[in-house]
Amino acid sequence: GQHACALAESLGICTVLIHPLAGVLSALGIGMADVNAIEHLAVESPLSDALLVDLRPLIELRSLKALAQVATQVAQGANISLSARGHLRYAGTDFALPIPLATASEMEDAFAQQQQLRFGFVQPDKVVILEQVSVEAICLTDAWKMQTKSKRAANSSEDVMIHFNSGAQKAAVLSREALDSGSVISGPCLIIDETSTTVVDPGWSCTVLNDKTLSLQNQQRESAPVRLDKVTVANPIMLEVFNNLFMFVAEQMGITLQNTSHSVNIKERLDFSCALFDGDGDLIANAPHIPVHLGSMGESVKQMIARVGSNLKRGDVYALNDPYNGGTHLPDVTVMAPYFDAAGSTSFFVAARGHHADIGGISPGSMPPFSRSIIDEGVMIDMFPLVQGNKFREHELTTLLESAEFPSRNTDQNVADLKAQIAATRRGLEELERVIRHYGLDVVRDYAQFVQDHAEQCVRKVLATLSAGSFECTMDSGATIRVVISVDQASQSAVVDFSGTSRQTDDNFNAPLAVCKAAVLYVFRTLVKEDIPLNAGCMRPLELIVPEGCMLNPRYPAAVVAGNVETSQVIVDALYGALGALSSSQGTMNNFTFGDDQYQYYETICGGAGAGDGFCGASAVQSHMTNSRLTDPEVIEHRFPVLVEQFAIRHGSGGRGLFSGGEGAVRKIRFLQEMDAAILSNRRLSPGFGLAGGAAGATGKNYVIRNNGDIQELSFRDSVKMGIGDTFVIETPGGGGFQST
Repeated sequence: GQHACALAESLGICTVLIHPLAGVLSALGIGMADVNAIEHLAVESPLSDALLVDLRPLIELRSLKALAQVATQVAQGANISLSARGHLRYAGTDFALPIPLATASEMEDAFAQQQQLRFGFVQPDKVVILEQVSVEAICLTDAWKMQTKSKRAANSSEDVMIHFNSGAQKAAVLSREALDSGSVISGPCLIIDETSTTVVDPGWSCTVLNDKTLSLQNQQRESAPVRLDKVTVANPIMLEVFNNLFMFVAEQMGITLQNTSHSVNIKERLDFSCALFDGDGDLIANAPHIPVHLGSMGESVKQMIARVGSNLKRGDVYALNDPYNGGTHLPDVTVMAPYFDAAGSTSFFVAARGHHADIGGISPGSMPPFSRSIIDEGVMIDMFPLVQGNKFREHELTTLLESAEFPSRNTDQNVADLKAQIAATRRGLEELERVIRHYGLDVVRDYAQFVQDHAEQCVRKVLATLSAGSFECTMDSGATIRVVISVDQASQSAVVDFSGTSRQTDDNFNAPLAVCKAAVLYVFRTLVKEDIPLNAGCMRPLELIVPEGCMLNPRYPAAVVAGNVETSQVIVDALYGALGALSSSQGTMNNFTFGDDQYQYYETICGGAGAGDGFCGASAVQSHMTNSRLTDPEVIEHRFPVLVEQFAIRHGSGGRGLFSGGEGAVRKIRFLQEMDAAILSNRRLSPGFGLAGGAAGATGKNYVIRNNGDIQELSFRDSVKMGIGDTFVIETPGGGGFQST
């Protein structure tokens, strides 16, 4: 016990004599898997050497507990390593990084390095908080031994030919059991045992550890750069490689954003998008996130290029949500960062857009049903520098969020999610740098254009098979979306004309031009059967006509919060209707919000998808311009005072036809606390259409069941006070059917 305690005090390596059971197993030829135990000590205090001294006895006790847990599971004489980490975060944040215990200054330095790597900035003016200490005991025991015998002699060795990327090479075949501990073997070779074969590639080496574990090392720090000759025509194989490389950059950004974000809206619902852009701000590739985000983010990047341009510096990060300067609606905040090449030019840009659960406005959740101007909808961010000189401008950001006429209700959550978005851009720049180091800047820039050229060619091929058409959709608000598509099959181009659309309205169903462009891009990309990234090349064969002052190109200060979520869906349906390609889907995102000064929550709810020629519509899915998840019941009930009473398919709501439309959904939320709730939706009055004789889908319904059993019917856009025990019910629309039976 004294020995273990002393070792715990030094936080080094200790050996403990323990339970003899493992020795019996060892005698039978059976080993045990690795065993570990972790003990946590909650602290929540500013980091200092005095604090670490005060905590030492408690850390020793946690160390002994961890040792005792491992001791009951492993063999006598087993080596147990003990490590302790302090989980550090800046005051006012909730994301802690594990740092090995040392002196306070050493831990702060290590934390600053990790903070810079993960988020791309440090905050030296912020107090560093020691949130908790974790102590982990680990025992690396013998691997399980199989009772089968190898068919190959223990000392056998032979040579075989193996085909590597660099060509065919002769490789030795070695028995793992026969290898001596400490041996270092250079590749290429095969190392075999009873259950596996390990391939050691050329340029790699393998070290045999004491327990026969194989440690592989790349003798070159990274794979040799691939030098491609500059070409004017894309190599088809490399084109596919770069399609996936560019998408991978965006996907890694999305993973980082989800892992580091705070709000349910981003972490659980995945209401975010990440993408990569060329030096002109044209979309190169995206991860499969939210279509209404992806098709419109390029407008935000182009605004940054036009307005900041030559003043951009390495490490700068900007934020924007202004719908009249490249944004869509105020909850969608876009965070953008430039990539500087060795010559100091901005060759690429990365961007991460997230829907913030509250950005202010006249109702919690920032999706007010009755907003009449952009001022009613929250805080407008117009090209705000989030990071300059590697410093996060938190004070200035908080001032901005709190200074609007209707300020944000939860600035801490806004700041936390924006930090996550910054971390996502940092990850994107790192992944892009790896690609450029490997292939060279010129080649990467060339293929950034080639993937867009390829997308353009794919859309032109589709246009050669399409016919002209027109369509009109009426929304519940009374506004009309009218589109005329003229196709020139000879030049494989088309004109998409929205001139017949309603003028700018005095409600919030106006959609910024970027949203309209995103809907057009989405539709024509979906007509391409090849697996290509959604990018700006898809728009090159299309001429878009959207008159200024109509509801799809409104003038400031028109309210626009529903345009991004509701009008975008109707634009898509009108386009598919004009092309005769697809019956109407639910035509809404069913935006449901509730909250007060403490809580703010927002979700979109799935419904029925439209049917097409040869297939039925899917039931209870997020369709078209939205691609977010719905929060798990366990999460929403843990974070908010509500209960999810029902979430089910709404049978009978899909339009009938030879190919039936998808069914909508029913969602019931019971409130355990008084709150404000709101619904912003469509297709409660005007049903989604069927095509070729198929029937329309059922309209949706919104209503409240009071705790006394009374039912209060609600409109397609409405707000209501919820009492304890009241239940908000949303029945979403069905999709239209295709072809008469």
